[in-house]
Amino acid sequence: MTADSLELADSVAEAVLSVSGVAALHGGEFGEVATYLPGRKVVGVRIDAERCDIHISAEYPCDVNGVASGVRAAVRPLVPVTVAVTVEDIVVPES
Repeated sequence: MTADSLELADSVAEAVLSVSGVAALHGGEFGEVATYLPGRKVVGVRIDAERCDIHISAEYPCDVNGVASGVRAAVRPLVPVTVAVTVEDIVVPES
């Protein structure tokens, strides 16, 4: 893995978390969605030569399709592959 690809996973995660309605990145049902880096992992982001998978928890209330579209729009300029967004969970903010 090159330094550029290490920075890419972090940049994608940062872009995703900046989207309104995204509560957090999500690792999938078994924690399988992640980019593994030396000594750590970026949960919720998996990038390969053909696809960029993003798994998130969205904030309630929200337009789930709108949040997913916002994530795709934020990530598309960063990666040269198809961006797929999965909303794994809806999180109700604590009051």
